[in-house]
Amino acid sequence: MAFAIGHVSGCHLNPAVSVGLVVGGRFKAADLPACIVAQVIGAAIAAATLYIIASGKAGFGTAGGLASNGYGPHSPGGYSMAAGFLTEVVMTAAFLFMGATDERVPKGLAPIAIGLWLTIIHLVSIPVTNTSVNPARSTGPALIVGGWALEQLWMFWVAPLIGGALGAVVYGVVATPHATAAPAVPRR
Repeated sequence: MAFAIGHVSGCHLNPAVSVGLVVGGRFKAADLPACIVAQVIGAAIAAATLYIIASGKAGFGTAGGLASNGYGPHSPGGYSMAAGFLTEVVMTAAFLFMGATDERVPKGLAPIAIGLWLTIIHLVSIPVTNTSVNPARSTGPALIVGGWALEQLWMFWVAPLIGGALGAVVYGVVATPHATAAPAVPRR
């Protein structure tokens, strides 16, 4: 998607990314609410599309969660709320550590780096929460599944938004060039 629509919208499909970009000074805060609304609408349409496709198979039901995110009994690995929360914060912060899109890196490679990093994040965190790192992605299936998925949805907004902001702040601290003293002039 980053290659397909990155040049149009920056490929902001994720409220945590948009919040991180605002915190990092790369996106206008005034544009954030409309962007998040569009992201959630897009995620709801995507989840509805997947539901329609999946429901074409005999015996399909939403009891499995339609890839909803969860903790406790709704975590794929049975992980606790605390473990899920920490996982979502850390994975989203790592995702938003914005080096791939830094103006100092070679242009054109960001989508590859972002895609590979997001793959690693999913491999690590699917067993814990089914991997959110994207509040819109979590909202889409939760709207269809309802019940427990909506009850646990708060965490998949709060943790990724904290992680997104944290990743932007940490990147700003460690990657921003700082003024250094002029080199010492050798004495003669």
